Amino acid sequence: MVRTPWMRLAKASALGGVLALGAAACGSDQGGQSESGPDSGSDKKITVYSGRSESLVKPVLDDFREATGITVDVRYGDTAAMAAQLQEEGDRSPADVFLAQDAGALGAVAKQDLFAELPDAVLDKVQDAYRDDDGEWVGVTGRVRTMVYNVDQVPGSDLPKSVFELTEPQWKGKVGIAPTNGSFQAFITAMRVQHGDDRTKEFLTGLKANDAQIREGNAPIVADVNKGRIAAGLVNHYYVYELAKEEGTAVDALKAKNHFFPDRDIGSLVNVSGVGVLKKADDDPDVRAFVDHLLGKQAQTYFAEETYEYPLVAGVDSAPGLPELSSLNAPDIDLNDLDDLEATVEMIKDSGLV
Repeated sequence: MVRTPWMRLAKASALGGVLALGAAACGSDQGGQSESGPDSGSDKKITVYSGRSESLVKPVLDDFREATGITVDVRYGDTAAMAAQLQEEGDRSPADVFLAQDAGALGAVAKQDLFAELPDAVLDKVQDAYRDDDGEWVGVTGRVRTMVYNVDQVPGSDLPKSVFELTEPQWKGKVGIAPTNGSFQAFITAMRVQHGDDRTKEFLTGLKANDAQIREGNAPIVADVNKGRIAAGLVNHYYVYELAKEEGTAVDALKAKNHFFPDRDIGSLVNVSGVGVLKKADDDPDVRAFVDHLLGKQAQTYFAEETYEYPLVAGVDSAPGLPELSSLNAPDIDLNDLDDLEATVEMIKDSGLV
């Protein structure tokens, strides 16, 4: 493996008894403060392209700024659009960091050779299954695809064993999807990987023929399921918890419930949100501090307790009520294979769902 300047710097820091990412000046689990002396290379500012919404990640970015004094210039947008912009801009991009909603978008950017290799000290914080094989991106949180359903409209005995059943006549007009959402697109990419393009096309055209109910995102799907406007929908697991929080009630009090497909069905894909560092920033101490912050206890706890995602770093518990990530009978998908995002988007368009 070729050692980038960042990796050599991380190794030198480790030898000096300092954390590999971020300086050890504050010694906290928030990611630490980078040195800011005249020879540190710090200009106290980084640029982040975020495929994650402002409402979800702004508190984490604010905590980072307060802890380090480093300004974060953020450009928010759809994950797929952000990935496409990075690919178009190439090495001219002003971005230092890509914070993505899913592994597929990270893989698409990595495939263009735009990311720096991350130090082992960063990668080793996260299990192999949730990071890039070549070390060019790392997962920050885990998110599980699920079917949300209304308990008054879908008896437990009628819950499908496979996501493919949702194209059958009994589900006509009852299932909400968000085909322009990055998580849905990553799920469809995973279906292509596991079941091939022909079966995936059949699934998409089947949803179209079965009058799938189109929504702009996961949150509207869950809200409509809870109100009984639609019987079910394909979403990420944490939106049910977010709705309960918004309504000031317990998740068990909602009509909307999560159904995790059994038997390693592709409908229960475990994906990640994650981060990659652009090559131009591979020796930037401010960027190192930022990545360290995302994988530190404070940010991981925030994601677990406030957004109900799965923390990927050891020592941080999941939100109460969530099944353990290791207990889910998830499909065996290599997240590194979800990088063919462009073909997936075209396939969804061709199906008539958008």
